[in-house]
Amino acid sequence: MARTWLAVCLGMSALTIAVATAVNARAGLPQPREDEVAVTLAGGHDTNPVDRGRPVVLVAAGLGVPDEVFRDAFSHVHPAQGGGGPTADEARQNKHELLSRLEKYGVTNERLDEVSNYYRYRRQNGEMWKHRDAAVFAVVKNGVAVSFRVADGGAGYSSPPKLSVAGVPVGAADIELHFDKDLSQNGAIGSIEPAAPTTAP
Repeated sequence: MARTWLAVCLGMSALTIAVATAVNARAGLPQPREDEVAVTLAGGHDTNPVDRGRPVVLVAAGLGVPDEVFRDAFSHVHPAQGGGGPTADEARQNKHELLSRLEKYGVTNERLDEVSNYYRYRRQNGEMWKHRDAAVFAVVKNGVAVSFRVADGGAGYSSPPKLSVAGVPVGAADIELHFDKDLSQNGAIGSIEPAAPTTAP
């Protein structure tokens, strides 16, 4: 009975995996190779506490300026009071404050609007700025993830996401993010190096 139950469960698991793989293939999503397993990613949208939820690293990269340059420019912007949007005069003044500090880096009014609108979101409504999940696969040997393949780096990561592989310890893998003026590639996972193996003292 136990063997029959196990065989049924394993058969259902194989069928579930096969169906999921077929659906993903039809959707044009990246597929694992024969020796790979899927990696689950979580988070990756942390921000510097001083930025109060603004994805400064993404906005700055999209504008082609250092983080500190945009952070300083934004420190001169005065948000609207009372939770409503800024008045027309407030919006013009805020735009002037930003451009007066960013124009020297080649940032135009049009580009500032494009990048700002792209990453605009309402955190109080539970929203997240525009992003795309990455697709990562791992090669597992002897119960250890020995290598990772980034099939799709995704976009919109402001911090390294957490990795997990079912039943396999991943450890503190070294995740490199790539920031770019191309917003569709900005905040992508560039590469992942496995955690260094631990040795007994």
